[in-house]
Amino acid sequence: MYGKWPGLWVCLAVMAFFLCPSVALAKPAAFGMQDVETLARNLAAAPFVDNKGQIPAVLKSISYDDWRDIRFVPDKSLWRGDKLPFELQFFHPGLFYDQTVAINIVDSGKVTRLPFDTSAFNYGRNTFADQIPQNMGYAGFRIHAAINKKSYLDEFLVFLGASYFRAVAKGQLYGLSARGLAIDTAESTGEEFPFFKEFWIVKPGKKDKSITIYALLDSRRVTGAFKFEATPGSETVIDVDSVLFLREPVKKLGIAPLTSMFVFGENSNPRLMNDFRPEVHDSDGLMARFENEEWIWRPLQNPKTLAVNAFKASNIKGMGLMQRDTEYENYLDLEARYHLRPSVWIEPKNSSWGAGHLHLVQIPSPEEIHDNIVTFWTPDTLPKPGESLPFSYRIRWCAPKKVASPEGRVLFTRTGVGKKANSHKFVLEFEGGKLDDLPDDAALDANVWIGTGGKLRDKRVYRNAITGTWRLVFEVEPDAASPLSMVLPDKRPLVEMRATLLHGITPLTETWTYAVKL
Repeated sequence: MYGKWPGLWVCLAVMAFFLCPSVALAKPAAFGMQDVETLARNLAAAPFVDNKGQIPAVLKSISYDDWRDIRFVPDKSLWRGDKLPFELQFFHPGLFYDQTVAINIVDSGKVTRLPFDTSAFNYGRNTFADQIPQNMGYAGFRIHAAINKKSYLDEFLVFLGASYFRAVAKGQLYGLSARGLAIDTAESTGEEFPFFKEFWIVKPGKKDKSITIYALLDSRRVTGAFKFEATPGSETVIDVDSVLFLREPVKKLGIAPLTSMFVFGENSNPRLMNDFRPEVHDSDGLMARFENEEWIWRPLQNPKTLAVNAFKASNIKGMGLMQRDTEYENYLDLEARYHLRPSVWIEPKNSSWGAGHLHLVQIPSPEEIHDNIVTFWTPDTLPKPGESLPFSYRIRWCAPKKVASPEGRVLFTRTGVGKKANSHKFVLEFEGGKLDDLPDDAALDANVWIGTGGKLRDKRVYRNAITGTWRLVFEVEPDAASPLSMVLPDKRPLVEMRATLLHGITPLTETWTYAVKL
């Protein structure tokens, strides 16, 4: 049929080639989460290779001041000349940061490895720049965006050290950190610290409000693929998608870990610390929202010995370390400015996480340079090596009032000596929710539960006539029935407590929970 018009046949064939997707050559797929997941799966099937310490000896031996003297040159910021809403700066390896990472840029789907550049750093008084290998890799990176002024790009997100990252929102200063994963935290066998070994950062468009980062996680027993979509602003939101693979079994797999610092607070006696400041902490409490819509508030402590708590938290709806106290007068610190530290709230996305527990680890610490608070969620059932374990969640770096129970909340927790020498007095103040609408003479009660080892005495609830808030006062003394109440006081276990304000039988507040050694 087409023999008389061979040119027409050729023309039709060419048109079909370009118009029919099944005939035309497919474009290479853009780099994405599936690529990182494949890398993580393959990595889990291979022996673990530890690159810790693989930096030049001169960088391992420098002092902290020497490392701080190495400064990134702002004019070398990636994308500065492109006038984009985001810029990248990088950290130099050295001292504690002896594990380098590979950093790639994804531009229009194409991946390009970012080479290490000594000219991007001012080495100050250091003289070893010519000893740095060009293929060394960076220690980490930070991202800048206009969160406080439209005319200036502030640093708002940092990835530096193992799988740690931290962020701030408008008007905030860095405080607590998040992690990609926690492994066997507070276990007698010792904690394993996974690390991000490679990043892929997607170049944003000129009108983009978010920036996307992919990361490959590795450790002796676990690998993982991560996607972070960060949106800075009045609250900075990071959407996380992750897929984990086990090389070997682990005992405790900590999902969405947070790490913070608490030395002393309103529930402590600062005079015992010989410190002029009333409080010193990056976070002052653990907050959680459970499947049954119960909200809990657990004030943090700096215990004398390691304290580990686990709350049953199947299909948890939210968890976080909060800095509820945002009044300068309660810190008096002009340098650290703890009143400007962010609260961090984590919410599972898309699907429930299943059966699991929320953990709080509190480590004794004499000074504020140490992070001594850790919290994370653990699944009750772990996959077999090679099987995938996906988790998606949202991290909100925000002011504490951005996330709160619809009911009344705990304003403060104060402790002291009770009427008896061996008793403890607790004074709790509540505000918010339906409490604010009650008349001054409303008859409120409190549901106070004391666990094994203690007993309740002298419970009272009344209105604070000066502030309009509601106060719960009670005392707890050792249970005489406990043999340890009379002997071996140092061996007494912590006594758990819970309290909620009631109007009749109706709870009006979140659940306050605490532990004390009587």
